[in-house]
Amino acid sequence: MDKDYKLGVVYGLGAYLMWGVLPIYWKLLHEVPALEILASRFIWSAVFVGLLLCLMGKLQMFLDETKGVFSTWKTGLTMLAAAITISFNWGIFIWAVEDGRIVETSMGYYINPLVSVLFGMVFLGERLNKLQVIAVICACIGIGVMIVKNGSLPWVSVSLAATFAFYGLLKKIIKVNALTSIMLETLLLSPVAIGYLLHLSSNGANSYETCGAGTIALMMGAGAVTATPLIFFTNCAKLLPLKMVGFMQYLAPTISLLIGVFMYGEAFTFTHVIAFGCIWTGLAFFICSQLQTK
Repeated sequence: MDKDYKLGVVYGLGAYLMWGVLPIYWKLLHEVPALEILASRFIWSAVFVGLLLCLMGKLQMFLDETKGVFSTWKTGLTMLAAAITISFNWGIFIWAVEDGRIVETSMGYYINPLVSVLFGMVFLGERLNKLQVIAVICACIGIGVMIVKNGSLPWVSVSLAATFAFYGLLKKIIKVNALTSIMLETLLLSPVAIGYLLHLSSNGANSYETCGAGTIALMMGAGAVTATPLIFFTNCAKLLPLKMVGFMQYLAPTISLLIGVFMYGEAFTFTHVIAFGCIWTGLAFFICSQLQTK
């Protein structure tokens, strides 16, 4: 095992471990409304990444890539759409964690790769092989089990999977550095986030004015916990084969699932066993299809 491969594994494990334990971070902010956490996440992510760009000497790269993104209406609007899409993804995730639905969020990120495959077929004209078709069918059966047993769509899981898959689809159009991407996405929505916090402040409901120093520090730290795993993941993707990155992506929802069940006591019923079993079976077929194409 060469040095680059080992370093790639370290970066990958670091990224997916941080994403996996992220529910704990948002749980620590239980006294702050989800929408306010989301606004803070955009603002402090922009600040954190801006500082990184300056410290790493990549400010000119950011300016050049930004100029390229907004050189046409298509790429400029696509970047705005990506920012809006990820805001929905982040917002649903934060709300779901605060509402005790970590198990549902983990299901969403398990089925995300399968939704991405489906989106590729629908929007990009990509063809699915037999194993991928079986994988998608298994995931649909798993979701169907939840609908039949609970009488409603597991909308948190489906929404997270769909928004992140659509976000990935949009990012295929814009090929920029990961830091540039997150900087632009957070900058575009930071004015809205700041306006929202000012609105709360005018009504005496801003958590920055009512919460303790520890909570405020956690809200400010949202920038670091957002950008750091993304940077790790970017380095991991550069150093490891794509199939290895593909295997590792399931660490995060697995960690979240275990945290939800064993740390916060969320229910994991027989219905969940059947539904997750179908989804995991689908993922097994999906992984086999990926290995066949490498």
